[in-house]
Amino acid sequence: MYAKILIPVAYEPGYDIGRELQVARALAKPHGAQVILAHVMEKTPFYAIDYMPQGWREELHDAILADLAQHAATVPGGSVAVLEGEPGRTLLDHAQAEGVDCIILAAHRSEPALIGSTATWIARNATCAVHLIR
Repeated sequence: MYAKILIPVAYEPGYDIGRELQVARALAKPHGAQVILAHVMEKTPFYAIDYMPQGWREELHDAILADLAQHAATVPGGSVAVLEGEPGRTLLDHAQAEGVDCIILAAHRSEPALIGSTATWIARNATCAVHLIR
C-alpha cells in the first residue's frame, strides 16, 4: 500500500514511539515499505548560545541519531533523519523530497484526545496520506 512511511519523532517528557512503530510495521509489512524516523532540531535561540557548553549541539545531534537508529532497527527497512529547521515545514519538505506517501502522527501525550500544533499543521498541509493515532 505504501512505499515510504515517515514517523516524526518529538523528544519530550513521556514520549514513546511504540504506538507509531506498531502501526508502521503493520502498514509496511504487506509491501516491504521503508520507514523513516525523523526528528527536527530547531534553531537555538540567540540568547541561549553563549550559555551552552562547546559542542553541545553536536552531542545532542549524535544522541538523537543513536536513539532513532535503535528504534529504526526494530522495523524492517527502517532509516533515520535528523533535520534542522522549523518542525512542520521541515518534515513536510523532507517527506516530499524523499517521496513519502504516508506520515504517521500521534496524539499529544499530555492529552490523548488532542494533537499538538505541529501535528495539526502537518495533517492540514501534507500532500500524502496521514494516519493519526489517538
